[in-house]
Amino acid sequence: MPDGLQGKRILVVEDEKVIAETLMKILSAAGYDARASHSAEDALAMLEEAAWSPDFSIIDVSLPGMNGIELAIRFKTEHPNWRLTLFSGQSSTSELLEKAQQDGQHFDVLAKPVHPSELLALICHALSPPPATTTDESS
Repeated sequence: MPDGLQGKRILVVEDEKVIAETLMKILSAAGYDARASHSAEDALAMLEEAAWSPDFSIIDVSLPGMNGIELAIRFKTEHPNWRLTLFSGQSSTSELLEKAQQDGQHFDVLAKPVHPSELLALICHALSPPPATTTDESS
């Protein structure tokens, strides 16, 4: 893990507890402060109660109650600087994603299953600061 990413906060919103726990173990082993929620509503409550905000969120598209796209839109509306990706293992979610795009919402989507190295690389890239630009002062 590059310097500066150790301890970054990652929120996993996944209703399948085995997947959520597996992702938390992977993220914790990589040095992230990972927390999981099993529904959008629980995630919202956890964020309000804990005064803890994520640096990055992984949100399952198919959640009970409020779906992951609705949660992602809410996160982006209330916290425009939060970074997130959606996570889906079902082709049926493509209709939800198409509707979101028609409404002007664009999200990165990871397909389940995802290899841990691919997930960690995505998070690392999302959390790394952009490269510094240099200016040519000789002109």
